[in-house]
Amino acid sequence: MKNKYYYFDYAATTPVDSQVVKAMTPYFSSDFANTMSLHSMGQIAKIALEKSREIIAKTINANSGEVFFTSSATESNNTVMKGIALANKSRGNHIIISSIEHACIIESAKWLEGQGFNITKIKVDKYGAVNPKDVEQLITNETILVSIIHASNEIGTIQPIKEIGAICRERGVYFHTDASQSFGKIPIDVEKMNIDLLTASSHKMYGPKGVGLLYIREGMIITPLLSGGGQEGGLRASTVNVSGIVGFGKAVELCFKEMRQESRRLIKMRDRIIKTTLKIIPDSYLNGDPKNRLPNNANLRFDFIEGEALILMLDSYGIEASTGSACSSVKLEPSHVLTAIGLKPQEAHGSLRISLGRYTTEKDIDYLLKQLPIVVERLRKLSPFKALKS
Repeated sequence: MKNKYYYFDYAATTPVDSQVVKAMTPYFSSDFANTMSLHSMGQIAKIALEKSREIIAKTINANSGEVFFTSSATESNNTVMKGIALANKSRGNHIIISSIEHACIIESAKWLEGQGFNITKIKVDKYGAVNPKDVEQLITNETILVSIIHASNEIGTIQPIKEIGAICRERGVYFHTDASQSFGKIPIDVEKMNIDLLTASSHKMYGPKGVGLLYIREGMIITPLLSGGGQEGGLRASTVNVSGIVGFGKAVELCFKEMRQESRRLIKMRDRIIKTTLKIIPDSYLNGDPKNRLPNNANLRFDFIEGEALILMLDSYGIEASTGSACSSVKLEPSHVLTAIGLKPQEAHGSLRISLGRYTTEKDIDYLLKQLPIVVERLRKLSPFKALKS
């Protein structure tokens, strides 16, 4: 039995902050009413809902009426992809995404192909970055939407969102970014960054699971996925998750209050992990951009070993990390993100995603850097890949 866990998988999910739990608690019991009810209890819940909406809108420089709550980033991304496509098919049938999008964008794109829409995947460079000029060249008169992830959930590379958004704005094309990994970690201004639609998720930033948000610029036409009682301005019919949304609002408040200081702290630890690992472990490499990456993301790869074996052996030492996206961790094929940046399947399979967070300490890093070389060496001695190489 492990006496302690060292958690390095904050990109997959985060623990709920104690202050968030405290803020949510009344809305499970005393202030539990339905926000659609006209009585006093219903209005108390409604006020709490709108307060969270205002908090979140302010952090991205949006109007509160442009922020809608969903059950997850997956729902928000599905709503964007399908809702924009269906509502604007008279304008065109072409949608552009990057080759390193989250699975929910990619699967939504596949679904839309089955409905007669044309999907173009933009290639990325060796660091996982999209070239804005490629976006400009691929936009046609039929293009209705461009969706580019703000920062990769796997390799942490941050995209030139402002430049891409400006191109889309000039060409009259809607621009969406999935900011699930970046929201709360780096500044986002939907006006300055030319963003029309934006996705974010509560559980990636110390809020509860089961809550996401979707920013939609005022005046845009989008078809709802859910029909019913008209909640969330008619965009998303369903009884509102007041406790979860209150928790999301509190989580956002805390993250943005501490963002600059926390970012500096995480970058220091992130860079220490990268620099030390590349120095002390032979045949190790960094995936993603060396500098233009999320403060908490270090994605490393090691020759001659297999990622799942690495994760399991690290787990036996109490170290909790991942090979990539938690949503795709049960799949045996190599990560589409890593193959998109030019890695061979065997290289992609030898990758490790280390993601840091609010409760990561320097002592945690000390332990990781002590055990990681030991684990890599043990696995390489057992590795059939090294035998084939030699």
